[in-house]
Amino acid sequence: MTQAALFDAFGGIRGTVETMLPGLLFVMIYTFNKDVKMSAFAAGAVAVVLVIVRLARKDTVKHAFSGVFGVGVGVAFALFTGSAKGFYLPGMIYGAGLGVAFTLSALVGFPLLGVVLGPVFRENLSWRTRNPGRKKAYTKASLAWGLIFLAKYAILFPLYWWGDETQLGWLLVALKLPPMVLAVYFTWVFLAKAPPPIDVIAEYEAQEAAEAARKSQA
Repeated sequence: MTQAALFDAFGGIRGTVETMLPGLLFVMIYTFNKDVKMSAFAAGAVAVVLVIVRLARKDTVKHAFSGVFGVGVGVAFALFTGSAKGFYLPGMIYGAGLGVAFTLSALVGFPLLGVVLGPVFRENLSWRTRNPGRKKAYTKASLAWGLIFLAKYAILFPLYWWGDETQLGWLLVALKLPPMVLAVYFTWVFLAKAPPPIDVIAEYEAQEAAEAARKSQA
């Protein structure tokens, strides 16, 4: 699998842009007018529009729906707290939680990245018991994701607590894409050196075909 194909598995360029756009719009509007409500409603509106566009084009909506849900929670927090930092907090907690989850999953030997990518490679969870080389690669990749996410939020949370909310917003936008690209790159490096996946879907289909042939001859 190429780096581009692997990046597509996590939403690709379009999915990344769609997740960045509401937050970018929020911080741009807030930077100029300091109006939390206007900024929040604008971010929520553009998130909804992005989902509608995907639905109209009959595109995959998984990443768009997850994005609009995250924006919706941020909008609710911003309106409830009356603070721009309220818009950022849910996403920061979620991202830090992902960092912890990726790290712990690697340490306990059940790497989360293998769970996510297993169906993409048609191997499901076969890597756990039948392909130790891929399990090792998934473990290294999950640990990389975890440490990158934790490092990102180790930078952001002090600014959330003690810094300026506008600076925090722009830093969040700036750190949206680079850590993900770095994590995907490490994933590609580790998986490129790993044994190929076991296509359990093909195995199952072959078993079904053999069973059907056996019954037809009976």
